[in-house]
Amino acid sequence: MISPESVLSPLAAGLLSSGLDDLGVVLTPDGARLRVWSGAADAIDLVVFDDTDLDWITATEPLAPVGGGVWELTTPLLRPGTRYAIRVDGPHGPGNTFNNGTLLLEPYSRGLVKTGYDGWRSAVVDGSFDWGGVAKPAIPMDRTVIYEGHLKGLSKRHPDVPGALRGTYAGLAHPAMVQHFLDLGVTSIQLLPVQAFTTEPRLLQHGLTNYWGYNTVNFFTPHAPYASEDARRQGPEAILREFKGMVRILHEAGLEVILDVVYNHTAEEGIGGPRSSLRGIDNRAYYRQQEDGAYIDVTGCGNAVDTSTDAAARLVLDSLRYWANEVQIDGFRFDLAATLGRDDAHVFTPEHPLLRAILDDPALSGVKKIAEPWDVGLGGWQTGNFGDGWTEWNDRYRDRVRNFWLSDVDYARRASTSPVGIGGFATRLAGSANTFADARGPLAGVNFITAHDGFTLRDLVSYDVKHNLGNGEQNRDGADTNRSYNHGAEGPTEDATILAVRRKAMRNLLGTLLLSAGVPMLTAGDEFARTQRGNNNAYCHDSVLTWLSWQHAPWQRDLYEHVRHLLRLRRENPALRPSRFARLGEHTPSASVMEWYDERGETMSSERWTDPAHRTLQYVAASTPEFEDFNRVLLMVHGTEQPTKVKLPEIEGVTRYISLWSSADEVPSDVVTAHEPGDTVELAGTSMRLFRAE
Repeated sequence: MISPESVLSPLAAGLLSSGLDDLGVVLTPDGARLRVWSGAADAIDLVVFDDTDLDWITATEPLAPVGGGVWELTTPLLRPGTRYAIRVDGPHGPGNTFNNGTLLLEPYSRGLVKTGYDGWRSAVVDGSFDWGGVAKPAIPMDRTVIYEGHLKGLSKRHPDVPGALRGTYAGLAHPAMVQHFLDLGVTSIQLLPVQAFTTEPRLLQHGLTNYWGYNTVNFFTPHAPYASEDARRQGPEAILREFKGMVRILHEAGLEVILDVVYNHTAEEGIGGPRSSLRGIDNRAYYRQQEDGAYIDVTGCGNAVDTSTDAAARLVLDSLRYWANEVQIDGFRFDLAATLGRDDAHVFTPEHPLLRAILDDPALSGVKKIAEPWDVGLGGWQTGNFGDGWTEWNDRYRDRVRNFWLSDVDYARRASTSPVGIGGFATRLAGSANTFADARGPLAGVNFITAHDGFTLRDLVSYDVKHNLGNGEQNRDGADTNRSYNHGAEGPTEDATILAVRRKAMRNLLGTLLLSAGVPMLTAGDEFARTQRGNNNAYCHDSVLTWLSWQHAPWQRDLYEHVRHLLRLRRENPALRPSRFARLGEHTPSASVMEWYDERGETMSSERWTDPAHRTLQYVAASTPEFEDFNRVLLMVHGTEQPTKVKLPEIEGVTRYISLWSSADEVPSDVVTAHEPGDTVELAGTSMRLFRAE
C-alpha cells in the first residue's frame, strides 16, 4: 500500500487509507492469499477448476471475514495458472442479488479464461516481465499529439504485418506500424478499450459484435482476443506478456500508450442482465440505485458504477495503479468521466474523492489523465469543470470548428451570407480560454474534429446525414446533429469540383486541428481520409468497414503528406503550442502573446469579430521562451468561398514573412517564399495559410 502523504487532499487520503488493501490474489511462497470485499455477504467460497476442463470443480474452500467487509483465504490451491471463481451468499432484499449457486469472476483477476458463451473463470498469473530498462517516454503535454485508434483495426489489413499478427497486440508493435506512427509524427497512441470486454446479447442476435469494446467484464485483464493465436493457446500469462511486450516496443520507439478505460459501467447491464462479478458480490455497493433497488443509469448502458462507495472507487483506483505501474501505461482517457465524479446524491463534483485520489495518488504521478467530461444523466455535461490536473475532451472546439468550415459554408450557399462571424472560431483556435479559464491553460483541452464515434473526417465532408441501417436499429442510433456538409452530393461522387472542395475542406479541418493551441487528437485513418460509408456509429462492425485500409489513392497520399507537414511545423514552432494563457501586461513563460488583424492588416475591431460578412483574420502568435527559443508565426484564416486579398500586418520587429503551408495546395509545397510586411497576398476561398514571422 502507498500510505497517504501530506500532499494528498483529505478526500483522497481517506480513500487511500480505507482499509481495502491488496485485494485479489497475492502470491506467497506457499501458494497465495485471496482477499475479496463484500459489505453484505454472509459467506464467500473459493472454487478451483481443473486446468483443462473449466466446468470440473476440483476443490472449494471458504474465505473468512477479517473486518471491514474483507474476506480472506491463504491457500496452496492458488498458484500461477490456476483457474478459479468465487461464490458469494448473502441476505435477500431490495438491492441485493446474492445467489450462492452463481460462479463469479474475482474482480481483481489479472487473467481470464472464457468458457462457453457467457462463462468466465479467473486465472492466477505471475506477471513477471523483463522491461529491459526501458522507461516511459514522459512526453510533455505541449508536445503531445494523440492518435486515437482501435487495437485490432489499426493493423488488421496492413500488408507488411505478418498474417498471424494482424489485429493483435504484437501486430501493433510490428516495425511497420511503429514506422507509420513515427513517420506521421504522432507521439501518443490512444487505444480504444483493451480491458476484457464482451458483446451484448442483443447484438449477437443480429449477427453483430461489440467492436469498440465499451462493455467491460474485468478492469485488470487484457482483452484476450487481441492477443496472437500463439499467446491465446498458451493462456493468460502469455497474453499479458504479449501486451507488455507491445508497450515496451512502443516505449523504445519513444511512443506513449494511452488506454481508453471504461469504469463508468460494466457488462452486467441492467437488472436482469448477466450476473458475472460485481452484481453477485455486492450489488448494492457497486451500482448506483434507488432505495428499492432500481438502477440509476447515467451511462445509457444499463448500470452505473457507484464510485461514491469506497469499494467501487478503490476498485477503479487500484486498476489504474496496476496498469500504470505493472503494465507501464502512460495515460488514461476516462470514458464518461462525469459518472466517476458523481457523489452519493448522484451529483457531479470535481472534488469527488475518486477524482482527487486519481490526481493525488503518488502511484499515478506523471500519468496523463484525460476526461470525457460528460455522461447522459442529469447535469452530466461538465466540459471545463474537472479542474487542475485534468485534461478534457473539448467538444465545444469540435462543434465550433465543424460549424466554421462546414455547416456555415452550407448555410452561406443557401442564404448568400454566413450565419456568424469569426470570433467564436478564433477563441477555439487560441486555446478555448472561455472554457478553460482556470490555471490549467490551453493544455487543459484535447482538441479534436473527429473521434471513434461519429463521422470519419472524409465522411464529415461527404454526408449530410448518417447512414446506419447496417447497425440493426433502423437508423435510430448515432448522433443526428453532425455539423457535416456533403458539398453538393450525398456520399460517393465522380464530380471533380465537389471532390476538390471536399479535399480542401479536409485540409482546412486538419490544419485547424494541428495548428490550434491545445492538445490535438487525430483519429486513426483521417490522415489518409478513411471512410465508413456514412455510418457514424460503427461500434458493432468488426469488418473492413472499420479496419484501416493501407491501399491509398494518390490524393490520399497527398493528404497524408499534409498531415506530416503540419505536425512537423507544430514541432518546430513553439508559438503554436503554448502551455499557458498570456496575461495582459505580464510576461508569462511558455505562453504565446496573440495579436489579431483583419484582411487589411489592421487590428481587428469589435464589430469585425461578430460581423458575418467578415470571416477573414490574421492571427499572430509570439512565444514567450522558457525552454525553447523565441518564435513567432502568422496564421491566415478565410471562411468564405470567395477568394480575397490580404495585406500582411506591419509589426514592430518583423521584417519578413516566410510561407510555410497553405490548405489551398493539393500537395504540400517545400518551396519557401518570403513576403515583406505590407505586401498583399492572395487567399483562396475557404482556406488557411501559415507563415513564420522573422
